[in-house]
Amino acid sequence: MKTKSPNILATLLQKFFGSHLPIDRGLSPHTIKSYRDSLVLLLRFVADKKKIPVSTLNLEDLGSDEIRSFLMFLEQKRNNCISTRNTRLSAIHSFFQFVAARHPDRLEHVQQILGIPFKKTGSRTTDYLEYDEIQEVLSVIDQSNPKGRRDYALLATMFNTGARVQEILDLKACDLQLTKPFQLRLIGKGRKQRYCPIWSQTAKLLRQLCIETQIDLKSEVQIFQNCRGAPLSRFGVRYILNKCLENAQASIPSLGSKRLHPHSMRHSTAVALLKSGVDLSTIGQWLGHADLSTTNRYASIDLDMKRKAIANLKPVQFKQSHTAPWHCDSTILKWLESL
Repeated sequence: MKTKSPNILATLLQKFFGSHLPIDRGLSPHTIKSYRDSLVLLLRFVADKKKIPVSTLNLEDLGSDEIRSFLMFLEQKRNNCISTRNTRLSAIHSFFQFVAARHPDRLEHVQQILGIPFKKTGSRTTDYLEYDEIQEVLSVIDQSNPKGRRDYALLATMFNTGARVQEILDLKACDLQLTKPFQLRLIGKGRKQRYCPIWSQTAKLLRQLCIETQIDLKSEVQIFQNCRGAPLSRFGVRYILNKCLENAQASIPSLGSKRLHPHSMRHSTAVALLKSGVDLSTIGQWLGHADLSTTNRYASIDLDMKRKAIANLKPVQFKQSHTAPWHCDSTILKWLESL
């Protein structure tokens, strides 16, 4: 009787998430969760396609054809953008690189998957909120109730600091310094810490929020919580911002034409700092950028600054020529124009 080959997929997944990512590579919990979500989607897709339970999947079931079908499914059925598709593929590549190191006999199988290329993403304009738009978004929040006061403190802190959404959600009471000089500590990508100054108004909002929610300023409790007392999620922040943007459109209809999301608050802070005359190097440190090239993109997205620059530039005096640009036969020009 032929014995069934052992299922090594489950063992590899346990070692990948249990020790390789958190211990060997030292990745943050958020990165590990992103990898987990990608592989969960893949396993469910392949199991559904093969009409078998996820628990019976083995490594042979995850071939290059299945991976390519999965990536197509993400784009066509889930309507994921190219960058999201590439993020999922990056997690899959990472897992199979781990497989190759543990099972060299599966190298051919792994190489076929690692050979699946990333798609090139097209660049798009970065939308952000102007200063008056931010003021309007904040003004539509009803601060007569605890939920509204929390939302106001949340968005005001996001604009003041330019922090990533997860950095704000991870903010603990012990990270706040609400006496002069007012500042807070943020833990960014790669667990890098940085301190960010805050306005006295922001410090007052955060102090009132902690008092109202009975949070000890020396504790490690996350300060932005939902109605059940649990830490607020990224989806919660998106919902809060979208609701405020929708209400603010009554006064500023142009908000409806912008593609805005929680990360747009970070872009808005960067542009506001740039308009205030802050140099790019300081903005990069403020935002926690590891590479200044990431910060440089903000120098190219503000139209007002471009208009001021062109207004200050002395126009070139063009001299009109009355002679034909080419003295030779124009047949070649006619041919080029016909292409």
